[in-house]
Amino acid sequence: MERKDYEQYKRILRFIAALWMISCETIVFAYVWYKYFNPQIRKPFIEKGNWLMIAVYIILLIIFFAAFGGLKIGYLKKTNIIFSQILSSICINIVVLIQIVLLSGRLKQIGELAVIMSFILVIDVVLIVLGTQLFDMLFYKIFPPRKMLLIFEDHPPGPLLQKMFVRKDKYIINEQVNLDVGLDKIEELILDYEGVILCDIHAKMRNRILKYCYQYSIRTYTTPKISDIILKNSESLHLFDTPLLLSRNTGLTFEQKIIKRLIDIIVSSLILILTSPIMLVTAIVIKLYDGGPVLFKQVRVTLNRKHFFVYKFRSMIVDAEKDGVAKLAVKNDSRITPVGKFIRATRIDELPQLWNILNGDMSLVGPRPERPEIIEKYQKSIPEFSYRLKVKGGLTGYAQVYGKYNTTAYDKLKMDLMYIENYSIFTDIKIIFMTFKVLFMEESTEGLDKAQLDKLLEQDQSHIDER
Repeated sequence: MERKDYEQYKRILRFIAALWMISCETIVFAYVWYKYFNPQIRKPFIEKGNWLMIAVYIILLIIFFAAFGGLKIGYLKKTNIIFSQILSSICINIVVLIQIVLLSGRLKQIGELAVIMSFILVIDVVLIVLGTQLFDMLFYKIFPPRKMLLIFEDHPPGPLLQKMFVRKDKYIINEQVNLDVGLDKIEELILDYEGVILCDIHAKMRNRILKYCYQYSIRTYTTPKISDIILKNSESLHLFDTPLLLSRNTGLTFEQKIIKRLIDIIVSSLILILTSPIMLVTAIVIKLYDGGPVLFKQVRVTLNRKHFFVYKFRSMIVDAEKDGVAKLAVKNDSRITPVGKFIRATRIDELPQLWNILNGDMSLVGPRPERPEIIEKYQKSIPEFSYRLKVKGGLTGYAQVYGKYNTTAYDKLKMDLMYIENYSIFTDIKIIFMTFKVLFMEESTEGLDKAQLDKLLEQDQSHIDER
């Protein structure tokens, strides 16, 4: 049987894996609930009440697993799946602990209840590691890495190759070919592979190859152009017998802006209240370290090119940019203080931006607000970089969650446009959840190597013509 015949079973296996993980953790909770938690309640639940608590637990499992990507077995890396599921279990146990304390009315026993929840968490971690290892092995055995052909045109596909090489469990690029060899040769090669990667190919040739792959049911992976992203969420119009795709190109709708602003005010206010002790301690430690100012302010650009001051806890030495030249942080940057290293790694330095959100200059979720001089620099090589300014800058965002600190500006632009063109309230909620996950992932916050910093602008320069 050919590989493509197995594809229909991939979702079934993923569903079985998710069902297994949820069932195992639910059984553990149900046992502890009947044995320890239910007797603690003033009026212990009868059968239906017990079923309700177990049902709530299952719903929480599904919500948190979905939010953190814990159900994407066979898609994300094994370590990512394990981390996502453990983080989900921690969040669920905290929520359930609060529920039980409220139901029992015994705040004094919260320590004892927390110990029991920790016991559940330890068992969950063991089940998560064993279950993920088992199903990851099954996925690799049933769906081995695809044999891929990479087709490129002007620019060597080095950066993309490096990224795909990290996922050797999914892709093996056996051959690279330049368009210069001719379409006939390329079509002959395509039939020998399970998938084709189209990397920065001009529209006319890309369309011909896409149609050829479609004809022979060969899957394609395409690096999108800006125009592709704009068209992706277009509305289909059927006013007459010629199909039309409508792209409004105005950013968010009026209703979306209102709802987004309400969420910004409510959530940022709550986070400010909850993190106020952390912010107070951080301010004191920064002041005691070198006596310099606690806060650092900098001009940034947001919706419609509006300039505003963004506020952060100071993580660098005083006058780190006394010459006035914008300098991105690099790995082991000597300008970053010991206190700064910690608050940058934990993102505590970003907390004062909650005031920017309350003030309306920023949103909880949106493209990273950049400095005017950096926008001007990027626009020389990427004229479309200003498209990000169709929405407010955000404390977190699509590019911050799915990209890395050292992702190129061009790729970040694509991700920001994907967010703008496919915006929904649920997307914002998911990104907020994912932000808590990436806080603990070093690769998303790591600085740039000095050589890497130079290469980023070179890579962005190669994408001047995107039309």
